[in-house]
Amino acid sequence: MPPVFPMLTVLTMFYYMCLRRRARTATRGEMMNSHRTIEANSRTSPLNAEVVQYAKEVVDFSSHYGSENSMSYTMWNLAGVPNVFPSSGDFTQTAVFRTYGTWWDQCPSAPVPFKRTPPNFQSQDYVELAFEQQVYPTAVHVLETYHPGAVIRILACSANPYSPSPPAEVRWEILWSEKPTKVNASQARQFKPCIKQINFPTNLIRLEVNSSLLDYYTELDAVVLHGTKDKPVLSLKTSLIDMNDLEDDYEEKNGCGMDNLNKKFSSIALREGTSNGYFDKLPYELIQLILNHLTLPDLCRLAQTCKLLNQHCCDPLQYIHLNLQPYWAKLNDTSLEFLQPRCTLVQWLNLSWTGNRGFISVSGFSSHFLNETCLEIISEMCVNLQDLNLSSCDKLPPQAFNHIAKLCGLKRLVLYRTKVEQTALLSVLNFCSELQHLSLGSCVMIEDYDVIASMIGAKCKKLRTLDLWRCKNITENGIAELASGCPLLEELDLGWCPTLQSSTGCFAKLARQLPNLQKLFLTANRSVCDTDIEELACNCTRLRQLDILGTRMVSPASLRKLLESCKDLSLLDVSFCSQIDNRAVLELNVSFPKVFIKKSFTQ
Repeated sequence: MPPVFPMLTVLTMFYYMCLRRRARTATRGEMMNSHRTIEANSRTSPLNAEVVQYAKEVVDFSSHYGSENSMSYTMWNLAGVPNVFPSSGDFTQTAVFRTYGTWWDQCPSAPVPFKRTPPNFQSQDYVELAFEQQVYPTAVHVLETYHPGAVIRILACSANPYSPSPPAEVRWEILWSEKPTKVNASQARQFKPCIKQINFPTNLIRLEVNSSLLDYYTELDAVVLHGTKDKPVLSLKTSLIDMNDLEDDYEEKNGCGMDNLNKKFSSIALREGTSNGYFDKLPYELIQLILNHLTLPDLCRLAQTCKLLNQHCCDPLQYIHLNLQPYWAKLNDTSLEFLQPRCTLVQWLNLSWTGNRGFISVSGFSSHFLNETCLEIISEMCVNLQDLNLSSCDKLPPQAFNHIAKLCGLKRLVLYRTKVEQTALLSVLNFCSELQHLSLGSCVMIEDYDVIASMIGAKCKKLRTLDLWRCKNITENGIAELASGCPLLEELDLGWCPTLQSSTGCFAKLARQLPNLQKLFLTANRSVCDTDIEELACNCTRLRQLDILGTRMVSPASLRKLLESCKDLSLLDVSFCSQIDNRAVLELNVSFPKVFIKKSFTQ
């Protein structure tokens, strides 16, 4: 048999030759219209007056730090005029996303990264804003008041959220994009990227963010949309072409993008012949391994080359991990229809952000298009499903969650910001005893969290991580049931749980019963005291992340004991802790330079 490595080289060279050939087919006109330019396209004529408007309302978002029942730190603060700008610092009147940095990727609840995720898709969160008037955008200004630099993409939508009739086609256009970069700015700023000119009016703008390089939570105050009512005339100015953008343009013009995914997996005319050259000599498993490194659109293209590779590209083993989030803007019913036969072995399915304002229907897949019928289909067809993330699917009716109980093999379940009710959740916990990771953050429809905690302790013996962020009524009784029944817990988020009081001994008991804890968030619990910190120091020596933001009863001395005992501690948030001033933080930083001690401020 011929050596394997030359065959890999041939396949690699063939793939990149195809890319270069595609790039050469771009016409000069396409190059002039590339959206990555050195300078902006022509401005509008003086007669075409510019309209300047703030967002009228927030219509959709992926996460926020705040509560569902207040305005503090919520995305809804992005509507209207600025509340804080030009001041800088940590203010409750701003919009704050749920996470920052890489800390959430380093904790036990971090999910396994999806295979085939394209490297140029780096968005982690989004928010969509509706404006009063449709305009042709000339500028988008983002007012950032704390830890700026998270915004990496700005998009415009052709759909009008205030129109009574849906459009025939929903189109999203990237106005500006950039890779995540470190911004060395501590003050508030007005972010004014140079945007692309588009050929349709819009009043729906989407910001996508990546906070992985930030030292703390980013805070946004307002968004300003500049535009004209009349379509401006394009100028002929020299453009600088980015080859990735050129490839995207070529795909759209020649039907190679994700919007034509249906054509790629449909019955296509492949050349006849029995000889596939050296590929016939490669083991089936080796070809599968090579193709496993391709993104989904590349897999679609390769399926057209010959019958052998078409067979490999349609093998269900290639779709055990199916991540459709990067293609949310172009995915439709037809795409899903032709993917469906390849998904018989799917175990991890990511449909986050998909739906495109109605372009995926219940019958098609059957976010916003997700409803009870969808969950019923998932529970019946995806019997091997291990990971189900319904984060921020707040349009799902409460009764829909009953179907999740049929997925007995679930290991990870994320119900953050959903309307799951107590009865349905108890049924899920009773039947899904294999759960290892459970997120119930901001689930406002649950009546009694103590009952839920008791069921978790009784049924979920394998549970490793639990998120109870902003659960409104859990008490020391529920915490006791939880700690005694789930000894394997490595991560527990009890942030913003107002009914927990240190005086009951609940935090000290947690520390004694859960020695494997690596992450503990007690955010905004004013009662956390030195005794609790000393119990953690004695019993939870594997601790890596601790958040005690807002407590008034923890001293620098107890923190020093904790840092001396917990050698792996890397994140310690002591923001708004009245006994921990900047001088104390500096002294601890000198003694423990490997620990990132967070101290927020308000000017």
